Amino acid sequence: MGWSWICAIGCSHSQHPLLLDTTIPEYICIPEYIKYSRTMSLVQLLKSHFLSQLIICYVFLVSGLLINVLQLCTLPLWPLNKQLARKVNCRLAYSISSQLVAALEWWSGTECVLYTDPKTYPLYGKENAIVVLNHSFEIDFLCGWTFCERFGVLGSSKVLAKKELAYVPVIGWMWYFLEIVFCQRKWEEDRKTVAQSLQNLRDYPENYWFLLYCEGTRFTPKKHEISMQVAETKGLPKLKYHLLPRTKGFWVTVQNLRGTVKAVYDSTLNFKNNETPTLLGILSGKKYHADLYVRRIPLELIPEDESECADWLHKLYQEKDRFQEGYTQTGRYPGPIVNPPRRPWSLINWLFWSCLLLYPLGLLFAQLVISGSVRTILASIVLCTAASVGVRWMIGQTEINKSSNYGSNTSRHDNNGQSRNALGDAS
Repeated sequence: MGWSWICAIGCSHSQHPLLLDTTIPEYICIPEYIKYSRTMSLVQLLKSHFLSQLIICYVFLVSGLLINVLQLCTLPLWPLNKQLARKVNCRLAYSISSQLVAALEWWSGTECVLYTDPKTYPLYGKENAIVVLNHSFEIDFLCGWTFCERFGVLGSSKVLAKKELAYVPVIGWMWYFLEIVFCQRKWEEDRKTVAQSLQNLRDYPENYWFLLYCEGTRFTPKKHEISMQVAETKGLPKLKYHLLPRTKGFWVTVQNLRGTVKAVYDSTLNFKNNETPTLLGILSGKKYHADLYVRRIPLELIPEDESECADWLHKLYQEKDRFQEGYTQTGRYPGPIVNPPRRPWSLINWLFWSCLLLYPLGLLFAQLVISGSVRTILASIVLCTAASVGVRWMIGQTEINKSSNYGSNTSRHDNNGQSRNALGDAS
C-alpha cells in the first residue's frame, strides 16, 4: 500500500482506534497510516457527495444520448452491410455499458471473485454461451456485465428483457440496436416473436453471452413465499434462496440457439458478510465484495424435449440452492478461484467521456458566475435540482422494493410451476 512495514511501538492496528482496516499489516508506521487514513477518508467523502454522483450520472446520460444518435446514424448501413453495422453497434454499446462497469470496478473498487473450473476457464469469451444468473440483488445485472467485461464480450452481450425497456433512452435504445430479445410476458404473443429474434442471432459476427434470469423477477420474501406455495401445489421441490425458474423462456432460448451457442454458464452470485449492495452505494463509492460461482455445462447435455428441459432446469436450481446454502455456511463456493484481471478499457472510456463533457460544463458555470445574473443563476439551480431529482428517480428504479409485481400471482401457473403467460427476463 505504499507505506513501510515498521513496528508500531506500543500497539497494533487491532488495538489502535484509528487503525480500523483489518487488511492492514499487524504492525505498521502509525503516523504514515494516519496520514493515509485521512487521505482516504477525504476521497471517500468526495465520492459519497451527491455532486459527485450527479456528475457521474450527467456524463452517463449525455454520453449515452450522443451514442444513441450515433447508433441511429448506422441505420443506412444495415441494408448495405449488416455485419459491419452490427460490429459498429457492439463498439458503441460498449461505450455506454462499460461506464457502469467502470463505476463498479474503478469508482467503488468492488472486488469480484470468480470460482470456476480452471479447465473451462480458457473457453470463456471464446464461445457463445447462455448465462443463467440468480436474480437476488439490486446490482446483479452489473456483476453480470462485469463478468462479460472481464472476458471481452460486454459490447455484444444479450439479454431477454421486457418490451417496455426498449423505449427507455440510453440503455433501452442501445439494446434495440444490439438486437436484444424483447418480450411482452404473454406467452401466446411471445412464442413467435422471441423465437424469431433468437433466430436472428444465429449469424451474429461477434462472440456473445445471452444473460438469462430464469426466475423472471427479483427475489423478495413475498415473491418467494408465493413461489413456494406454487411449488407445494405442483409437487415441485421447494427452494430456499431462489424463486421457481420459468422454464418456457429457457427452453425457447436453448432450442433456437442450438448449433450457435456451445454451453450454458450456470452462474450463482452472492456477497460476503451479508452485504446488500445498491446502485446508490456504488455511486457513493462504497466497496462491496462479490463472489461468483460459474459452471460450464455443454449444451448437448440439455434435453431438447420441453418437458424434460423443464425438469432439467428445476434440478439445476435445486443445485444452485445447495450452492447458496453452502456459501451461507462457509462464506465461499466450491472449487478453486480463478480471477481474470480488470481490463483498463472501461476506465479509459469513462475518462474520455468525462473530459469531453465536463470541460464545456465547467466553462458554462464559470460564465454564469462571472455574469452575475440572478435570474440565470436561479434558472441553473432549478435545472440542477430537477436533474438531481431525475437521477435519484432513475437510481430508485433499481431498488428491490421498486421491482415489478410480476410473479406475485399464484393463480396463473402451469404444471411446471411457472406463469402461463411469461418468459424469464430481466426485470
